[in-house]
Amino acid sequence: RYQMEHSLYQLVEADICGLRRALDDLTLAKCDLEAQVESLKEELLCLKKNHEQEVHTLTCQLGDRLLIELDTEPTVDLSRVLEEMRCQYETMVETNRHDVEQWFQAQSEGISLQAMSCSEELQCCQSEILELRRTVNALEVELQAQHHLKDCLQNSLCEAEARFGTELAQMQCLISTVEEQLAEIRADLERQNQEYQVLLDVKARLEGEITYRNLLESEDFKLPCNPCTTPASSTPCPAPAACTPCPPCPSRPLQASRGPCSSPQR
Repeated sequence: RYQMEHSLYQLVEADICGLRRALDDLTLAKCDLEAQVESLKEELLCLKKNHEQEVHTLTCQLGDRLLIELDTEPTVDLSRVLEEMRCQYETMVETNRHDVEQWFQAQSEGISLQAMSCSEELQCCQSEILELRRTVNALEVELQAQHHLKDCLQNSLCEAEARFGTELAQMQCLISTVEEQLAEIRADLERQNQEYQVLLDVKARLEGEITYRNLLESEDFKLPCNPCTTPASSTPCPAPAACTPCPPCPSRPLQASRGPCSSPQR
């Protein structure tokens, strides 16, 4: 908008310069016409003087000749002829003067009208120039305000970028710390899982061993008190070389150690 108004301002300035040149040309033409009118007036006065001198000379000459010829024959009324000639010249001069005055008045009116129109256009152009100057000043103020706003926004943007950069760095550090903690927790979970698996295996083995011992103990309860004797004969059978008699069954505790007799069953 500023460029458009500036170009319009330059065009108006060019038009004003052209109008001023036209006004100067019209002023020069008016001066030339006035000089021509003055010269025509002077020429008219000179023609009148020359005419009067010629008339006076002719009058003098014809008057002498008239005095000479009066005695011979009647002559033409030279005074009447001269009067008619003088009237004709005066009529021609008056007509020329009237035409010149009319032409001068027409030219003067045209020049005055042109000058008035030029002055009106000049006033309009001056008012437009003032309006354009006010518009340019307002645009310059608005441009400065926009520049100030731009600087403020750039400063705010730089501060926000710096603040967000710092916060982003802190978040990156926090994320790195959390990732390290997660890695440690994952490693601890894996280690605990391995330990849990080991404990499960140990538990399974212990449960199997407990079950096996319970089965053995139940089998021990089912055995007779003296396994070396039989109901058919009352004579004891010869004991093996490495076998010793077992203690009485009622007096043996529940989880006592097995005797040598139980080793073959195992």
